[in-house]
Amino acid sequence: MIRRRWLLVLLAVLVFLLALGRRKVWGMFFARPQRQEPARRPPSPFAAGGEVPVGVAQGEPEAAIREALALIGGLEQLDLQGKSVLVKPNVVSGSSHPTTTNPVVVAAVVRLLREAGAAKVYVGDMSALITLPLGSTRRNMKKCGIFRAAREAGAEVVAFEEGDWVEVPLPGARYLERALVTEWLFKVDLVVNLPVIKTHRSASYSICLKNFIGCTHLRQRPYLVDADHWEELVAEFNLAFRPALHIVDGTVSMIEEGPWEGPSAPTGLIIASGDAVAADVVGLGIIKTFGRWPPVADKSPWEQRQIRHALALGLGAPAEKLRLRVAPGDETFAALMERVREFTGL
Repeated sequence: MIRRRWLLVLLAVLVFLLALGRRKVWGMFFARPQRQEPARRPPSPFAAGGEVPVGVAQGEPEAAIREALALIGGLEQLDLQGKSVLVKPNVVSGSSHPTTTNPVVVAAVVRLLREAGAAKVYVGDMSALITLPLGSTRRNMKKCGIFRAAREAGAEVVAFEEGDWVEVPLPGARYLERALVTEWLFKVDLVVNLPVIKTHRSASYSICLKNFIGCTHLRQRPYLVDADHWEELVAEFNLAFRPALHIVDGTVSMIEEGPWEGPSAPTGLIIASGDAVAADVVGLGIIKTFGRWPPVADKSPWEQRQIRHALALGLGAPAEKLRLRVAPGDETFAALMERVREFTGL
């Protein structure tokens, strides 16, 4: 463990030195937050009667998104008329999906938000530290196809490293006192989280909770804060902000290694929920069905450190309140979701 920690520190130092040649990254590393804001964690509009739904649908991406959303109450629950929305995909690098979110899914979500009345839609992220000295988030978005897909669907693309930062106190956290997050979380009316299903060498997996790390300042990436508590830090950063909706890209899922690359499977589905833990547990169940990645395959989704710590912090609903709603699909999809129910208890 000590050797691994020092290797991560060495890697961070090397990347930092490379960044000296990139003014934006260099300046950002020492930039101070412009202001302080309280955590923004409104109640989920999708929870009703004490139940928290999570919907899963199969098929062509836009149709599957519509169907998964219908299973949890539909976009009308967000009252989008005239509002501004930030869509936050996974753009860890410039690689294609499932390393990053499928551009087809990004475009479909933007269109549906505008169709539902959103006045302005932004698509934004900040890529991993190791990629920024070589380019920028915009460059990565262009390379993986998200930039063009977002623009053609009617969204404006933003890169968080180009903007300012906000300090958010995190009362109740164990490993962090405060989070430094992108100002974009506080510039819009609501946020739609748009992660992909994938495995992760350091955090075990990356879905909804982990996708929030792209909103945090480079100085606070988990490997620079406490490499021994990646999963717990992922959960604690989510204390700063609660997205209104999570739409999970499971068109293709990474089922081993990751997050940069790894074996994948064409799962052909979409998950939707107002609860990050609910969506993560279902996504974990999907990864677990393939049995390829021991950090996920060898334990219950509820025993994942991200999940356990998130529940302890009140970031999601417990199993007894979750309701898994599955749309009709082909035999392969039905069999997959039956195993997911078995692994998750939902």
